[in-house]
Amino acid sequence: MLATDLPGLNAFLNTLSATFLGFGFYFVRRRQLRNHRIAMLLAIATSTLFLCSYVIYHVLVGSVPYPYQDWTRILYFAILIPHIILAMVMLPFILLALWHAYKGNFQKHARITRWIWPVWMYVSVSGVLIYLMLYQL
Repeated sequence: MLATDLPGLNAFLNTLSATFLGFGFYFVRRRQLRNHRIAMLLAIATSTLFLCSYVIYHVLVGSVPYPYQDWTRILYFAILIPHIILAMVMLPFILLALWHAYKGNFQKHARITRWIWPVWMYVSVSGVLIYLMLYQL
């Protein structure tokens, strides 16, 4: 695998993460807690793989500037800036939610995940949009 293959892999991992997050939400709403646990662990696994691949890519390639100077540039940065901020902020909260679930503190787990789930979903989906705008337009 080449460094140039990593952005596509990253988008795929973000897509998987968003999919598993969606299933996790679906299962917890239906009280299918075993399925919820599996879906969320898969979301964590794919997000972890994404983060490793993302760091490797940017160590090898560096920053990739947005190539267009039209109206899409404003849209790109309107998606990118909150994506970056929320991606940095969410990690400790995901780890805390995971810790509470592991310890069986489900009230604390639920209180955190009500806030962090939509953020995680936004970061996963916006990551795919950023990939499409940066590499596929």
